[in-house]
Amino acid sequence: MLIGICSDTHDHVENIKKAVSLFRERKASMVIHAGDYCSPFTIPLFDGLSLHGIFGNNDGDKFLLMKKFEEIGATLHGDFFSFEQDKLKFAVYHGTYPEITESLEICGKYDLVISGHTHQAKVDTSGDTICINPGSVNGFDQDALVALFDTETRQVKFVEL
Repeated sequence: MLIGICSDTHDHVENIKKAVSLFRERKASMVIHAGDYCSPFTIPLFDGLSLHGIFGNNDGDKFLLMKKFEEIGATLHGDFFSFEQDKLKFAVYHGTYPEITESLEICGKYDLVISGHTHQAKVDTSGDTICINPGSVNGFDQDALVALFDTETRQVKFVEL
């Protein structure tokens, strides 16, 4: 299964459209957004994707964000989301507090930990745990990026928008 991973869109409509198009082209079965949409008006751009998201530290109107997620049939899980897919245990946390991110990465409970917040793309391991930060869809004068994760090969690929 191919999972699309993004974070820190920060209202950048054009890059969100590029990310959504990429996830569709690559036939991502699921898309995970690790927070910082900022404004609810961007959520309808993800319509048609199997989107699962969490809150980031810059998300404003959380109630309207939840409503917009519901309107497109997506799921907003709150501040933390854990799930199992293809016998892999995932944890998703925005990364607002680095100590929490590090604790998730080193605890040994998860096969994959996804975070955002820093706007810096990263993939590394902590023991048997793969740690992914997809970077920022917004770009902020850097490369605007998303990540793709293949649950069969356990390979991560970053794609510039």
